[in-house]
Amino acid sequence: MNSIPSRIAQELGVKEAQVSAAVTLLDEGATVPFISRYRKEVTGGLDDSQMRDLETRLGYLRELEDRRESILNSIREQEKLTPELEKDILAADTKNRLEDLYLPYKPKRRTKGQIAIEAGLQPLADTLFNDPSQDPAVLALDYINAELGVADVKAALDGAKYILMERLSENADLLATLRQFLWNDGLLCSSVMTGKESEGEKFRDYFSHSEPLKTTPSHRALAMFRGRNEGILSLAIKFNEEEGTVHPCEIMVAKHWNVIDEGRAADTWLKEVIRWTWRIKLYTHLETDLLGQLRELADTAAIDVFAQNLKDLLLAAPAGQRATIGLDPGMRTGVKVAAIDATGKVVDHCAIYPTPPQNKIAESAAILLAMIKKHNIELIAIGNGTASRETERFVKDLLSARPELGCTSVMVNESGASIYSASEYAAREFPNLDVTIRGAISIARRLQDPLAELVKIDPKSIGVGQYQHDVSQTALSRTLETVVEDCVNAVGVDVNTASPALLARVSGLNQSISANIVEFRDQHGAFKSRAQLMDVSRFGAKTFEQAAGFLRVMGGENPLDGSAVHPESYSVVEKIVNRCGRAVNDVIGDSRFLKTLKPSEYADERFGIPTVTDIVAELDKPGRDPRPDFKTATFKDGIEKISDLQADMILEGVVTNVTNFGAFVDVGVHQDGLVHISALANQYVKDPRTVVKAGDIVKVKVMEIDVQRKRIALSMRLDDKASEQESSNTGGERRNNRRAAPAAKQAPQKDPNSTMAALFAQAKQNKKGRL
Repeated sequence: MNSIPSRIAQELGVKEAQVSAAVTLLDEGATVPFISRYRKEVTGGLDDSQMRDLETRLGYLRELEDRRESILNSIREQEKLTPELEKDILAADTKNRLEDLYLPYKPKRRTKGQIAIEAGLQPLADTLFNDPSQDPAVLALDYINAELGVADVKAALDGAKYILMERLSENADLLATLRQFLWNDGLLCSSVMTGKESEGEKFRDYFSHSEPLKTTPSHRALAMFRGRNEGILSLAIKFNEEEGTVHPCEIMVAKHWNVIDEGRAADTWLKEVIRWTWRIKLYTHLETDLLGQLRELADTAAIDVFAQNLKDLLLAAPAGQRATIGLDPGMRTGVKVAAIDATGKVVDHCAIYPTPPQNKIAESAAILLAMIKKHNIELIAIGNGTASRETERFVKDLLSARPELGCTSVMVNESGASIYSASEYAAREFPNLDVTIRGAISIARRLQDPLAELVKIDPKSIGVGQYQHDVSQTALSRTLETVVEDCVNAVGVDVNTASPALLARVSGLNQSISANIVEFRDQHGAFKSRAQLMDVSRFGAKTFEQAAGFLRVMGGENPLDGSAVHPESYSVVEKIVNRCGRAVNDVIGDSRFLKTLKPSEYADERFGIPTVTDIVAELDKPGRDPRPDFKTATFKDGIEKISDLQADMILEGVVTNVTNFGAFVDVGVHQDGLVHISALANQYVKDPRTVVKAGDIVKVKVMEIDVQRKRIALSMRLDDKASEQESSNTGGERRNNRRAAPAAKQAPQKDPNSTMAALFAQAKQNKKGRL
């Protein structure tokens, strides 16, 4: 059995020493962002992605080791642990394999087989199994015992059958073989429960559905699991055997136990035992296992989709420190308005009523205009919910009439704003403000800095997931928390302006220490140096080591405190400036000089070439933000609802969500449209995230509109024609995928006369295997 570091090293394709070093650091309390950024020499340069994979795998393998030890102890206590069994258990490399080996020794409720053994029927079972030439009916006569519950020959043979069924179904090698066969060749089949057709209309694509188990995409698997959980669908793993033929797994069971029909007296009876072993004991057990395995894989894929979308959203371009008004649109209740200054501080708020039914346009314009002038507003952030397009039109009319204001309006994704507004955090932050005003503040702030504002919201509430409510909520939360942590530390945090929620995501910090930091700066003013952090309550040396490199003190006493250079390596910078005879401020940003430096000349035993290289790069652009430049999408005037759309219309939109089957795009009609994976580019696309990510501004063409079902089919291939789309969708493979993957087959369509049904059936029932 390989050691845990050795196994992880093989899986990651790195050296065992790298893994061992990383594991040691993790066990000492170091965080993944800190290790991947500031301990490159120790780990041999493992990046944050490798470190996350290592951390996850380490947890799994340690759980595996704990379970292995528990199983060994249990079998030892039963005095049944043989050297061969111990060797097999020590060699088991998955939890499934461990549990298969443990199955014969696992404490169980009293079974029919155990009852039969207690009735003295084990010799009968052994004799018939080992010597099929014996006549079962004749042998069974000797085991009839009414006092023990064996009333007749049939009862004796049934008891012997139960004994053998349990024995034959608890072999680890056989279970592994059958499990792999079913996974590779089995079909996942779903069917509608009797009488549930109307109630389960949304699952109608799966009323009679079948596809290879191992290639079922996560979104379809999760849809079927949801249908089963709601009592609409039943799921089964089947095999395409011809009617009347023996199931191949039954044949495999017989072969494994060398049960062959040679016409002997007990052969027919043994065949029946094999059939029952497969159908009653093994099939149900394996089906449950494999559906669980599929569910786990689907969960992982869906969580990965959510995590990637969340990362893209958190790292979206910030508008920066610019005075902003946030508008939370509404109809009857009006539009809530909040003005914030360049630092995010609330300076004004109110409500206006420019939308139906009030239509107080002139009055609302006067109020908004006065607020813009009073607070020197540069940006107006408009939430993209109800009445957003009506509000946007009102704002654009106002701004176009007053170009001298130099103000720009931007549509902002408001997902999660209402969650934040009603949260305990928002109540503490704005105890005297109405919930609706808090929403407007959040909308304004997420335009200034999406990352700083979105960390205040439970990641699961941001709404960029795929079947997020169907997956393991524990696994989802754990993954999303790591995404937020990685994003915050990749960008860095200004310790003098950051909220407690943002500070709490910094490596080494928690809610308590973050609150202490804010309390300290409220009492003593802005931090002047990183070293001053040591004066904060509970901010010890270990915390400083983990956090200091990610905390920025802008305009402080030491210019390096505003960079990602860790205080522990300031001596390297001192060495650089001492050799060149210049001040730190003179060296920072001098690209020509910095490019002449050779990192090897400044490396030593503590700080190697990787760290020195990072320091030089940071001196070139200190505190650089990895996020892209700020850009905005422009929705087309007059296109405000689905009914305004027309086929072949080209629009600009914002990608709101990327799934395994395509991307959803907001084009300003309160209903996102779907760009199917096959319409993302002119070449074959395997993963939509290689083409687009959440927050991207894209141009799309409207291919079809279904107003009644609120579905919009879009294409990013602007040379596509809606009329050709119908022919392509109903007649065969779409052009780009036909060229790229000629072997793929088009999934059968439910309604060949409706291209919209065809497109969305593709999104749900794509059998091409490219997802």
